[in-house]
Amino acid sequence: MINIKTALSNATEVLADLHDTARIDAEILLAYTLSKTRTYLYTHPEQPLNTEKYQRFQTLVKERQLGRPVAYLVKMREFWSLPLKVTESTLIPRPETELIVELCLRLIPEQRDIRIIDLGTGSGAIALALAKERPQWEVYACDISEQALDVAKENAASLNIANIHFFQSDWFSAIPDAMQFHAIVSNPPYIPQTDPHLQQGDLRFEPQSALASGEDGLTAIRDIMQQSIARLNRDGLLLIEHGYDQKTVVGSMLKDYGYQKLQCWKDVQGLDRVSGGRLLKVDE
Repeated sequence: MINIKTALSNATEVLADLHDTARIDAEILLAYTLSKTRTYLYTHPEQPLNTEKYQRFQTLVKERQLGRPVAYLVKMREFWSLPLKVTESTLIPRPETELIVELCLRLIPEQRDIRIIDLGTGSGAIALALAKERPQWEVYACDISEQALDVAKENAASLNIANIHFFQSDWFSAIPDAMQFHAIVSNPPYIPQTDPHLQQGDLRFEPQSALASGEDGLTAIRDIMQQSIARLNRDGLLLIEHGYDQKTVVGSMLKDYGYQKLQCWKDVQGLDRVSGGRLLKVDE
C-alpha cells in the first residue's frame, strides 16, 4: 500500500514538467483528499493510503495535469486570510486584488455610516474582506451571474458575516436609484477579448465574462466610471483594478470623466494594478 511520502513524490514528478508549483499543488490536492492539513502530510509521511483515497488523489492529479486550476479542484481559495469557496462560475481570487482591500481600509474613515459597494463581486472576496474588517460598515455586493452570487452568499454564511447585502445586477441596473455610496470598488474584466493569454493556464477554465471586456479590455471599466458618477457621494472614492499596462489609459479615462485626486497603486509584485480617484461634486 502506497504511503503519503511516495504519493506526493509520484504526483510531483507527474506535474513537474507542466507546473512550477508541482510540489505545492500535489500537497494541496492530497491534503484535500485526506481532509487534512499540509502540515499533517509532513508529520505523517509513512501513513498508508487506502485504494479509494489514492485513486481519488490520482484523479485530481490528472485533472491538474490537464491544466484545471487547483482552486477549482479543491473548491477553495484563501483571500485576505478568509477561506472562500470558488467554482467554475467565479473568478479565482488573486493576491494582487487584496490591494483594493488595503486601500479601502487606509483611505476610508472607520466611522459607522460608511456605505460601500463591490461591483462584479464573484466569490465575494473583496466585499467579504471589507465587511469582516469593518463590521460597522454597510457593504453591498453585486454580480450579473446568479451562480456566482450564490457562491458569494454561501461564503458570507460560512464566515458568519452579516453586514453585507447582495444584488443580482449588471453593475448598478438593479441597485435602488436613490442609493449612493462613499466608495465604489471593482475588479472588473479588463483583458481584451482577443488576447491569447485567455487560452493559457488557469484563465482557460475561468469564466470569460469575468476576464474579457471588449476589443480593448476597457468596456467594463468605462461603464463603471460613467455609471459611478451618479452613485458616489461628494468626495466619494472609486477604485478599479486593471492590467499592469493599463495605468496610463485608465488614468486618462478617470480624468475625462471628471474624477480628481487621481492615483495609481502598485501590487505586491510592484506592478501598476489599481487606479482611483474622487468625485468632488459641487453643492447644488
